[in-house]
Amino acid sequence: MPLNIPGLLVSLQLLWNPRVVLPHVIVTDIRQLDFLALRKAGYRGAVFDKDNCLTVPHKDSLVPELQAAWTECREVFGEGNVVIVSNSAGSKQDPGEIQAESVSHYLSVPVLRHNSPKPAYSCIQSIRAYFSTLRVPIKDDELVVVGDRIFTDIVMANRMRRRVSLKPSTDRTEPETESPPPFTPPASGPLAVWTTGIWQKESMAVRWFEKRLVNIVTHIADDPARRSAFQMFVKPLPSPEVTKEAAVLSKVWRTLKRCSTG
Repeated sequence: MPLNIPGLLVSLQLLWNPRVVLPHVIVTDIRQLDFLALRKAGYRGAVFDKDNCLTVPHKDSLVPELQAAWTECREVFGEGNVVIVSNSAGSKQDPGEIQAESVSHYLSVPVLRHNSPKPAYSCIQSIRAYFSTLRVPIKDDELVVVGDRIFTDIVMANRMRRRVSLKPSTDRTEPETESPPPFTPPASGPLAVWTTGIWQKESMAVRWFEKRLVNIVTHIADDPARRSAFQMFVKPLPSPEVTKEAAVLSKVWRTLKRCSTG
């Protein structure tokens, strides 16, 4: 893997803005995300990392256990509103964009083409350019950014924030018969979601350091009320029995699809 200079420079930004490494939501994997709740809260699009978030590293197909959650995500946000932003597929490290095409085929969503690795500001501009060209453009504060790495995915999401405000707001939430839980949206920026589970061990020393750093900054600079406000988007992981059944159904579905197109 080539040296990620923008990622290394995050250490300098920490000197004046340590909160840049803090996620709003921490989950094991995307099965814990309540996509319907996110949509009701006003989020209309999503940016996902690939390796160890949706796929096994260096593989292009979706982890079978995530099939049901991934289908729900794409159905809730709609066609074109979910995009993969990877430092491998679609980047300079993908000659001819061959991997980008493969990942897009397996995951059924676009893969962003970009010249600079996450969390570079030029990569952020590429994301904004993509969502601004949709039939109904999506703003930064209508995005959910999901990834397994603090120095790339979470920092990139927080760099897209334009100001800091902890004033509660419910203007995103549609009226309901009962009062919705209190919700404080990120200030003019995406919701940053950190997935801590890994499907294959990779860069474990860096991951350990990232986890320690998040714990330290949370203890020193974070507001507990801020984190608790986002728990409305988190649900329990499915039981192993449910996960196994979903994997079997996914396999049957793929077999039937191959037969129908064969």
